[in-house]
Amino acid sequence: MPQVVCLGIIVVDISARPVDEMPEKGLLKMTQQVSIGLGGHATNSGRCLSKLGREVAVMGCIGDDELGDLALQELDRHGIDTTGIYRTSVAGTSATIVLIDSSGERSFIHAVGADGEIRPEQLDMDLITSAEVFYMAGALAMPGFDGPPQAQVMAAAQDAGATTVLDVVWDASGQWLEVLGPALEHTDIFLPSLVEAQQISGRQDPTEVAKFFLDRGIKIIGLTKGEQGAEVYTATSAEVPAYQVDVVDGTGAGDAFTAGFIHGYLEGWDLERTARFASAMGALATTAVGTTTGIKNYQQVHNFLSQREPDYWE
Repeated sequence: MPQVVCLGIIVVDISARPVDEMPEKGLLKMTQQVSIGLGGHATNSGRCLSKLGREVAVMGCIGDDELGDLALQELDRHGIDTTGIYRTSVAGTSATIVLIDSSGERSFIHAVGADGEIRPEQLDMDLITSAEVFYMAGALAMPGFDGPPQAQVMAAAQDAGATTVLDVVWDASGQWLEVLGPALEHTDIFLPSLVEAQQISGRQDPTEVAKFFLDRGIKIIGLTKGEQGAEVYTATSAEVPAYQVDVVDGTGAGDAFTAGFIHGYLEGWDLERTARFASAMGALATTAVGTTTGIKNYQQVHNFLSQREPDYWE
């Protein structure tokens, strides 16, 4: 059975780069590259974990359409268990248009699609409760499942002995804690961006933000800060750098960080080593167009760290 089960948003990304300004209405603007690939927290982290040698299952809902076919083909190519993915004719496969500027920064246009059709009664609970790590991937982007239904599934995973990991997307509705609160009660590891965590907690200082979540019973809180690295807190804390690379596309960097953190956790590494590995994963993800293209395998990440921190990484 898979070590890690990733349940959440499954998205097909259509990316264009560079796009530094939008064309005027009715006009055509040329760019260098347009590509189509798989995105979404569940699939991005799942593929990264698979590249690190982990046995992974991805769960969620896709449309009965060509984009859904593409998603399954890509996951199958990486040897990922897709038996927990079900299809719907009610909505199309979730999709995002990603506009990437010359610096690698991204803007998004998203259609929720089939991600909004996830329901607890349609999930393979045996698969979920068999995992060592259960990752709820992309909370706040699954209407109909976010809130109490999501918490119900996380509670079942936790009761079965799985370590539960949670990540979120930006909540344009501004509901944040109102929706996320029930799931946080059943979360062991929470890995949002600092900005997201500030919105959820209503606090600004990173230490106070972390305390807000630790006081709610979360065991580990990791706050990603883009070019400023990450801060990770539990009974102790660690601040790790953002490793400098030539950024091509920042899409998927946060999901790669999550995958690296889960890998380090399963390895039994200490907090700082785990966070450094996760930060390296996030950096490498930005070096190529696409959400996971920049990640090759464990040895690549180890070599990357060994070159930059030879005294720390053997």
